[in-house]
Amino acid sequence: MRYTCRVVLFLFTCLLGSSGHLVAGEYDGIGHVELKKMIDQDLREFVLVDARNPEEYKEAHIPGAINIPEKEFSRFTGLLPSNKNSMLIFYCNGVKCGKSNKSAKKALELGYAKILVYAEGMPVWEEMGYSFYKGTGYEKRIETTKLSPQELNILMKTGNENIQVVDVRDKEEFTEGHIPGSVNLPLGEFALGSDMLDKKKSIIVYCNSGGRSYGAYRKLMRLGYKNIYQAIFADWKEQGLPVSL
Repeated sequence: MRYTCRVVLFLFTCLLGSSGHLVAGEYDGIGHVELKKMIDQDLREFVLVDARNPEEYKEAHIPGAINIPEKEFSRFTGLLPSNKNSMLIFYCNGVKCGKSNKSAKKALELGYAKILVYAEGMPVWEEMGYSFYKGTGYEKRIETTKLSPQELNILMKTGNENIQVVDVRDKEEFTEGHIPGSVNLPLGEFALGSDMLDKKKSIIVYCNSGGRSYGAYRKLMRLGYKNIYQAIFADWKEQGLPVSL
């Protein structure tokens, strides 16, 4: 689906979330607020491209997006508009997903002049509560890999350089007491703040009883993290393990 409108260029540049300009041979970025406005207000002709793999696209995608997997970009260039002055907007799975940037560079090489990357991607779009397409298996419950308090305590003592422990509760709860060495990234802004998470490390998410950490676990999966674990703060405290204020 393509969105069209006959507004002048300066209206578009006012909506850009970064430098507010496009230069031939380069591409710029756009945030979720600006992209939402462009979709809702139909501000100009553009093609929204989901650069993820087909399975991810079928599970969930932004309304109106077409799927051109980055690894198979050359096979699907026929889906792109013939007019090289058409605007293309690429997205994938968040700020640490490189598919949208790689696709944008490939589009530049093909001669497209107006390219934007929505780096926050599908996870932030969902987190913001915007509407999106959901496949039949989207709501299917997943099984998380859980760590007991003892396992987490040993892991933190022996493999501290290779793990990142994340408290996904609210900031007020974190300040009242948390697992020593953990960082705070509340569930409601988890995807938006995911640039602080190291994809090379094992990520352990926890909350008081498991609900919010389950949500964070799912977000990590959609952000492309591979080594993910879940822990429960109530169990940690029950075992008499240390708590930092």
